[in-house]
Amino acid sequence: MDPASGTDAQLDLLVEDGRIAALGEGLRGDRILDVVDCWILPGLLDLHAHLREPGFENKETLASGLEAAVRGGYTAVAAMPNTEPPADNPHQILGLVQQAAALGKARLLPVGTITRGRAGETLADMGALRRAGAVAVTDDGSPVASAEVFRRALQYAAQFGLVVAEHSEEPSLVGEGAMHEGAVSMRLGLPGIPAAAETVAVARNLLLAEATGGRLHLMHLSTGRAVEMVRQAKARGVRVTAEVTPHHLLLTAQAVEEWGYDPCTKVSPPLRSEPDRQFLLEGLLDGTIDCVATDHAPHAPEDKERDYLTAASGISGLETAFPLVLGELTGSRRFRELEVVALFTTRPAACWRLAGGRLEVGAPADVAVFDPRLEWKVEPARFASRGRNTPFAGRSLRGRFVCTLVGGRVVWKEGDRFGPLGAG
Repeated sequence: MDPASGTDAQLDLLVEDGRIAALGEGLRGDRILDVVDCWILPGLLDLHAHLREPGFENKETLASGLEAAVRGGYTAVAAMPNTEPPADNPHQILGLVQQAAALGKARLLPVGTITRGRAGETLADMGALRRAGAVAVTDDGSPVASAEVFRRALQYAAQFGLVVAEHSEEPSLVGEGAMHEGAVSMRLGLPGIPAAAETVAVARNLLLAEATGGRLHLMHLSTGRAVEMVRQAKARGVRVTAEVTPHHLLLTAQAVEEWGYDPCTKVSPPLRSEPDRQFLLEGLLDGTIDCVATDHAPHAPEDKERDYLTAASGISGLETAFPLVLGELTGSRRFRELEVVALFTTRPAACWRLAGGRLEVGAPADVAVFDPRLEWKVEPARFASRGRNTPFAGRSLRGRFVCTLVGGRVVWKEGDRFGPLGAG
């Protein structure tokens, strides 16, 4: 597919010094790949992934997480800072960048913390984090409970052009909840998390962003009311962007019941109601929600394969996100294929003002090759990620990435599909 016109056509991509030198037909150069009947796409960009290193290498490492990323078509991944120790200082950020560069897989986009130790009290040195390479700040997984601390964070981050990304949940309303509060949780006898846990926090964060003029990014929205509030805030000129995950787009709380308390359906925030899911789809369609992010959260078996109340929350999603969402959104005939591609490329790049997401002359040659005809089944045992925790195991999908290039270099390809690679 020609990404510019959306039509089936021959497209030659000429790469020089790691960048796209020309796009068109009949270009001359050493042939690296001869791709037939596939889509040549900009590399996908994920604003929300947990790569777990340092401190939780039993769940994931940079090596396994970035390998999973390139297999899923991602050429850049924002790594959340809820590690041990957390990424609350420039030395930690620089170390992660250097480690990732040495691996030579997807590009790492380091995210620093809002507060030191993610304790929600003292602001981290955001200027130093920015200079070290941080692209945003968040205490992800630990919402900043103090409104005053969060207000100052928005003001402080704005001085350095940083986005403040927030996991918007009110901890006192989450409590010991394990799933969405509603009829299903009552039938199953599980403690519920009300929709208000999200909407109360979203309302506060939007009002503080409006008051300070800071740049706010709302992570993994899950409720219809939150979508409405973001829509209204954008209309008022609030500088806010928002993401949604594949699992919140495809699943509801009903899955917990239908799949017999399967811990792979336990996520944070929880899977919500069908009306909430429909609001999320509408929010994507009208631009209220800016992009899709995986919230890739791999876990070791001992953390996930437990009773529902004590199982860890999260889904391993880098290797399945794009085909899942593509099938859901185009199958409903509400989205065109190129609109889905934008949700993973240009739109996340615009959220945080990042480079990439486009195939254009002069841009880094970060390219993903997608075969829309390939039919396959989700088999967690074959994941590159150490996390095999997915509720989509066994699901049949159509379309799969077969090759990924970062900086013009092939970092992954499926088997011997393309034969020997040249050095062009």
